Amino acid sequence: MSVAWIGLGNMGGPMAANLVDAGTTVRGFDVSEAAAASAAERGVEVVGGVADAVRDADVVFTMLPKGEHVREVLTGPDGVLANIKPGALIVDESTIDIEVARELHETVREAGARFLDAPVSGGVSGAAAGTLTIMVGGAAEDLDEARPLLEVLGGKVVHAGDAGNGQAAKIVNNMMCGVILGVTCEGAVLSERLGLDPTVFHSIAATSSGDSWVLRTWYPSPGVVESAAVNRDFEGGFSVALLHKDLGLAVNAGESTGTPLPFATQARDAMASLLDAGLANKDCTVLVKQVGGTLETPSSH
Repeated sequence: MSVAWIGLGNMGGPMAANLVDAGTTVRGFDVSEAAAASAAERGVEVVGGVADAVRDADVVFTMLPKGEHVREVLTGPDGVLANIKPGALIVDESTIDIEVARELHETVREAGARFLDAPVSGGVSGAAAGTLTIMVGGAAEDLDEARPLLEVLGGKVVHAGDAGNGQAAKIVNNMMCGVILGVTCEGAVLSERLGLDPTVFHSIAATSSGDSWVLRTWYPSPGVVESAAVNRDFEGGFSVALLHKDLGLAVNAGESTGTPLPFATQARDAMASLLDAGLANKDCTVLVKQVGGTLETPSSH
């Protein structure tokens, strides 16, 4: 099966590389030269544009920051739909607006191809380890075709239902993650100020009612959890900008369905304040510095 991959960043690069490691030939493209070079080191056949990547592909994966990027890559004059063979399957792993996903299902179908919205959860560490949870919206028979590839990328592949339901599941999941992140940062700061050793407190919370994936994977005190971005000056990982986007999608979904989301709204606003501080590309757990009062803003330099 011939595979193309568009978007080789923090998530897409390791995912494409895992397919290569499993014996799949992957042609990839990214507008970032650094991301493309990193993927090439892992065995991805990096090419100069979307058209070159997708021309002979049976399955095209996209992993891009926003819905407008996915739409542009799919529908642009040099994009996916203008260059793939008839009947090809497009699997979008990005997290985008539900309505945009449903629109793209229709656009792709009208172009004679097939589409799955298949966002993922598990972060950069899960992408590297191939342990992501993948939530899929679209036709069951299309998922059956893609499943062997998706099972290389994720430890759990779930058919969430019809077009757009993968995105619906992901947006609600990331809303919960964002809210849990906020209280985990508060807990990390408060526990230290109360005199608790961070490692000791983490071990207690991780086996008690305060446990969560965020606590076990992202705990924002240095040296406690190896995978946490606090150990690398909040570089890499799940960026402030992306979590702000996802929380905004959740708040919008709440408004459109008449669902009050006060905690999600507060979490979105916390990410917005980090954006205002010029920290868009830092890992979202940099929130702990705001909670602790040690956040440097542009005006403080």
